[in-house]
Amino acid sequence: MKVRTCSVAGMFYPRDPHHLEQLVAGYLKARPPIDGVKGIVSPHAGYPYSGAVAGEAFSTMDPEFSGTFVVVGPSHRGYLTCASAIPWETPVGIVDVDTAFVEELEIEVDEFSHQGEHSLEVQMPFIKYRFPRARVAPVMMGDQSLRSAADLAGRIGKARKRTGHEIRIVASSDFSHYVPEETARRDDLYAIEALEKLDTGEFYRRVEERGVSACGYGPIATLCLAGREMGASRAELLTYRTSGDVTGDLEEVVGYAAIAVM
Repeated sequence: MKVRTCSVAGMFYPRDPHHLEQLVAGYLKARPPIDGVKGIVSPHAGYPYSGAVAGEAFSTMDPEFSGTFVVVGPSHRGYLTCASAIPWETPVGIVDVDTAFVEELEIEVDEFSHQGEHSLEVQMPFIKYRFPRARVAPVMMGDQSLRSAADLAGRIGKARKRTGHEIRIVASSDFSHYVPEETARRDDLYAIEALEKLDTGEFYRRVEERGVSACGYGPIATLCLAGREMGASRAELLTYRTSGDVTGDLEEVVGYAAIAVM
């Protein structure tokens, strides 16, 4: 069976299954589930830096969920928007792909482009550990314009209706990169504030205004737009942290946010 093999295990997260399970289990004790969550924003840095934030995001969803996670992450290597249709390997087991949902997205499937991309991979151990019966529909986003986000959100909505599958959406994104901690916190929270009412237009305006170097602003917008079609009306910031909280270096930090759309 052809699978998308781990590319950043041992770097972004532990390769040893027992160590990884212990780590993820600890992160997932952050909070009880919240009713009505349609999707989350989760960071994709190394687990020592952002794993606790990701755990807060994934903790909001009922571990009994057995539907499909549409995982949307940015392309860090300049590849075009594409889907994956093969199972994804993690150290704690294989995550099956919802091939029917992927087919209904009507997005090009390109397994080569997904090789080496960490933005989706780092979400998979959380999904496999907390939601062992769930499947995924992995989408790597190239063009992150608001127009492209609206197009992808529309495709997700159509695929959901055509398949009848229950879905949750994971938007994979870090926020400001390598700026002083004070700047990251001020600018990131300013941009995130626009998401409270799922105002993607204002979110893009604020990102541009402050030059916020969030790498997954397109996936975030896709989540908000698709979430609104699913009945969501607001987003809630669960936690915001920076790499400086771990390293103590406040001169050049990366920002991480856990956000629930409901």
